[in-house]
Amino acid sequence: MWQRSLRIVASLSAVAVVTFVGHRLIPLNATTIGFAYLLVVLVLASIWGFVEAALSSILATLLFNFFFLPPVGTFTIADPQNWVALFSFLATALIASRLSAKAQARALEAIERQKDVERLYSFSRAILLSDRSAPFGQQLAQKLAEIFNLDAVVLLDSRTGEFHRAGASPFDDIENQLRTALKKSGSERDGANVVMGIHLGFEPVASLALRGTRTPDSVRQGIANLVAIGLERARAQDLAQQVEAARQSEQLRTTLIDAMAHEFKTPLTLIRAATTSVLANPNEIEESTKEQLKVADEEAEHLRELIDNVVEMARLDTAHIEIHPEMSELRETLNDVLASLQTEIDERRVSVMCSERLPAITFDRRLMKLAIKQLLDNAIKYSPFDTPIEVELHEGTGAVTMEITDHGQGIPIEEREKIFERFYRSPSIKNQIPGSGLGLSIANSIVQAHGGNLSVSSEAARTTFRMTVPILATEAA
Repeated sequence: MWQRSLRIVASLSAVAVVTFVGHRLIPLNATTIGFAYLLVVLVLASIWGFVEAALSSILATLLFNFFFLPPVGTFTIADPQNWVALFSFLATALIASRLSAKAQARALEAIERQKDVERLYSFSRAILLSDRSAPFGQQLAQKLAEIFNLDAVVLLDSRTGEFHRAGASPFDDIENQLRTALKKSGSERDGANVVMGIHLGFEPVASLALRGTRTPDSVRQGIANLVAIGLERARAQDLAQQVEAARQSEQLRTTLIDAMAHEFKTPLTLIRAATTSVLANPNEIEESTKEQLKVADEEAEHLRELIDNVVEMARLDTAHIEIHPEMSELRETLNDVLASLQTEIDERRVSVMCSERLPAITFDRRLMKLAIKQLLDNAIKYSPFDTPIEVELHEGTGAVTMEITDHGQGIPIEEREKIFERFYRSPSIKNQIPGSGLGLSIANSIVQAHGGNLSVSSEAARTTFRMTVPILATEAA
């Protein structure tokens, strides 16, 4: 009100200044001063509005009559034509000021509508760019309060039944209203508070309470639509994650079964061949029979290890790997793995280079054997039969490093990071060499669980997997 009062005083003062200039400083005729008054009224209408312009036009009419229309100095008009001119001036001033005020109001309304559209756009972007660090309903309430400058926001998610609050002003005793609003669409206003039910089709999605909003119904409907779309999008993402988890679980089960069938085939064939030969001649115990039984026994042990490894692979498909470290020598563990892979190695050349004084370190022997076996098996499968496999063990700065090198076709640069991902297999060998795509992923997980690192370097006809395991102090071990 005091701002309106100051504007009225300033408007009347402007008319008074024009009168003083036209009557005392620069004497002007009635026509000129009339146009000057009209210009002042139009300027005031365009800047401040109709009330200031209307009061200014009335004052200008009175001063125009008193100072410029004969008889000058009185509020009477001698010539009837001057009455017509006076009322024409007053009508023109009032109509012009009214039109200018309407144009200004429409301009302000257009600006507000543009701001509403910008707020809705910002809110839609916030929905699209939201992350999963906090409940989605809470993020919606916070963004709504920030973007539309609301005192308080309360959102009821119909799926979870949770209330999400945002804003500086408390919004108490609103829960029952929000539960009631879920059953019906549309909004209800109670002073500065608005409660609306949000439906997607015929299904209730949420209900929303706003405090401090002055937005029109169309904007509130836009908010409701965006909230409904955002909640449904979040639910679709949750469902997609569940489907993907189920799909990966099924894929893991299938690949493990395929791997088991492939790995078990060789030892089972050898065991069956040995036992069949013995059963064919039960009364003859020869040296060759003993050798066959020995092969069957070794392959049975190999089969047991395969079963243990496959079960371990299934267990390692988790985010947390539990290790049971003990003081051991990596060279001895390597020898155990090479012995268990004797059938796969067959007549392949495998050279082992080891530092003379390699320190004992702490690691889980069972898991480390599995990791080394995966790396050696990878080198055997992906390199030509007539090329050697080189294993080097040496001590570095605070760690023991094992490097396994094969002379296969190499790994392209763009695939060197992907090969440690679960189920990833290079398209160039996917249908040529059997495998599950789990071996390197499991080896990497085991090494990382020991605080170590597994990396790869590759060029034409030479690929090296480098496994580094830290040396712990005795106390830490």
